[in-house]
Amino acid sequence: MAQKLALVTGAARGIGLATTKLFLADGWKVAMIDRDAETLTQAANELDDALPIVADVSEPEQVDGMTKAVLHEFGRIDAVVNNAGVADFGPIEQHGFEMWRRVMETNLDGVFLVSQAAIPALKESRGAIVNIASISGLRASTLRVAYGTSKAGVIHLTKQQAAELGEYGIRANCVCPGPVRTKLAMAVHTPEIIAAYHDAIPLNRYGSEDEIAQVIFFLCSDRASYVTGQVIASDGGFDSTGVGLPALRTPD
Repeated sequence: MAQKLALVTGAARGIGLATTKLFLADGWKVAMIDRDAETLTQAANELDDALPIVADVSEPEQVDGMTKAVLHEFGRIDAVVNNAGVADFGPIEQHGFEMWRRVMETNLDGVFLVSQAAIPALKESRGAIVNIASISGLRASTLRVAYGTSKAGVIHLTKQQAAELGEYGIRANCVCPGPVRTKLAMAVHTPEIIAAYHDAIPLNRYGSEDEIAQVIFFLCSDRASYVTGQVIASDGGFDSTGVGLPALRTPD
């Protein structure tokens, strides 16, 4: 059988890079997509069977060019992981339209554009789409009107994809990470914020990039061959306690 190909956006760092490494470890080839050329090149230089392609997923022309480059190099696409995203937080009354569009064009438009471009190849491979949303798309939170709304849109887009593409054998699922222990999060989260998250999460800790990547990889694999249209919160139970008080869950 020909070696499978995964297209991963936002692959230069974090969850995207962790997911890339899992695919490679399982014998896949990976097209690593990111708009940060320097970081992407550095990451790809340390990996075999990975092709870095610099592209902005919010730009239709760049997505078209990126897709053509992937198909020219590999001749197939078996899985698409729409991981590229941006976060711009602030009070709702201070969210101007420019900020709104900056978030939407990457987080939602990008998922739409990359998925649409890959559909013909995914029809041939009967492949999979995994879109990365967020716990913020499942439950509202302060300071995240654009971010949370964009991720809620990703969740519904995933269901549309599953409903319409299933007849071609294409599966579409969505992963909603909770708080993840990334370098960026640890740099900006104060000890008070970290403690508050721990109190609100039943597993009492942040997740790791690899833990999220494991869920993504499973959904792309043949082990999830009858799973489509699903939204999986990889969040340590955070979403399950949305109306609970952490103090009431403390055992005697």
